[in-house]
Amino acid sequence: MNYIGISAGFHDAAVSVVNQAGDILFAAHSERYSKKKHDKDVCEKLILDALSHTDSDLLQYHYYERPWVKAARQIRSGEGFRWPTWDRLLGSAYTTLGCPKIHTHGHHLCHAAAGFQTSIFEDATVVVIDAIGEFDTITIWDAWYEQGRARYKKVWSRQYPHSIGLFYSAMTHRVGLKPMDEEYILMGMAAYGQPNYIKEMQQQLLNPKDNLQFLQNLHIGVDKEFLPNADPMDIACSAQLLVEQLIRNVMHTARQHGRSRNLVYGGGVALNCLANRLLGNFYENIWIMPNPGDAGNSLGAACLGYGKKVNWSDCFLGYNIPGDYPVNSILDVLLTDKIVGVASGRAEFGPRALGNRSLLADPRGQSIKGRVNEIKRRQKFRPFAPVILEEYADQYFDMPKHWTESRYMQVISKCKYPDKFPAIVHHDWTSRVQTVPADGSGIRRLLEKWHVMTGCPMLLNTSLNIRGEPMVNDLGDATRFQRLYGIKVCS
Repeated sequence: MNYIGISAGFHDAAVSVVNQAGDILFAAHSERYSKKKHDKDVCEKLILDALSHTDSDLLQYHYYERPWVKAARQIRSGEGFRWPTWDRLLGSAYTTLGCPKIHTHGHHLCHAAAGFQTSIFEDATVVVIDAIGEFDTITIWDAWYEQGRARYKKVWSRQYPHSIGLFYSAMTHRVGLKPMDEEYILMGMAAYGQPNYIKEMQQQLLNPKDNLQFLQNLHIGVDKEFLPNADPMDIACSAQLLVEQLIRNVMHTARQHGRSRNLVYGGGVALNCLANRLLGNFYENIWIMPNPGDAGNSLGAACLGYGKKVNWSDCFLGYNIPGDYPVNSILDVLLTDKIVGVASGRAEFGPRALGNRSLLADPRGQSIKGRVNEIKRRQKFRPFAPVILEEYADQYFDMPKHWTESRYMQVISKCKYPDKFPAIVHHDWTSRVQTVPADGSGIRRLLEKWHVMTGCPMLLNTSLNIRGEPMVNDLGDATRFQRLYGIKVCS
């Protein structure tokens, strides 16, 4: 049997495949195939690629939420009712698949499974925080294995409309950014602001008797009179610090209700790598699956179908560009032009490029950050991440408590030498670090050679895309990027 997990119908559709041995054969985002950013529909090219990676004719399909329960919540919240048929939810992909029987699972349970069943833990306290599933917005679970089968018990929850994720999206919209898309930009803006509006946010939006409950439904944002004359950077800073306070409260609750001292953290809010630095104050052993949002729920649904621990090794699970990783070609361009693209091997499953669909640059030049932001058509204040040989991370960064590694760019840390590496530090001298272990991967071999040649154990690493477009996926995308933006892309 192969277990095919699908997330679709809202945003960031994706498909994953797990086989009977627990191997993750494939996992990819629809947007990479359709070229529509945050595509909510399952692209037919994605389905065909996923099916080409199956190793059995016996296929079982699993969906990332319960459509009828979601429809009930939409009726209750005044969003109207649309009959949740598979033809509507999956479009033409449903016919391409042969109109199969599809098993459904709870949205937050899929988040929990995507995290727990890919972790090394035999038991865990699972915390899920997102905008909204069916009704749940925050859940805490006990997770364990019983005779090899994954078991889950929900021990605490908050339900719609009380949502940390919806609050952060509302603040994203308030400063003129796109909600459910550009929350990561709001996080970057926070470093430039002052926390001048935390009290106003608390007084106007939070229940004073229970600050994990909101006084209004933030699903449609806040009105124009909310903090009317506030500086957007100050709103961003205040929102970020308030969210961090709320996450602390959730983690404190998890310590009280969860049995395990291993933390698995999922849901879209787990992508807030600035807040993730706080997790070590509550747990020593932490796992965040590198695609903790809704696209990752396709893998969670497949995991629930499979039922047992899956074999997680890395997140390079998507479309494959065959051939050896072009280490020497990348180095040649870096040494002359300082900036180079790479599109090689299987694409990353998740929102962050980790070496196979990356724009790489020398982190030491004063002009590099501006050049890369110009290439990517991004705001000038936006920071970039370093990718570094794992054994050197502590020498260059103050890693947060109990974060000995950060292999998926999941946490912020202070750079010890910001003047030496201006291209990879933010306004507050922080960096979203990616550490690379001695795993023989292409990016590892590149960093090793770069270190020998330059004495520098790191590179700037950002996604190979232009703002508002999906990441490069195939060779056609790579060729287009090179032609349009004048940056050599090595494959």
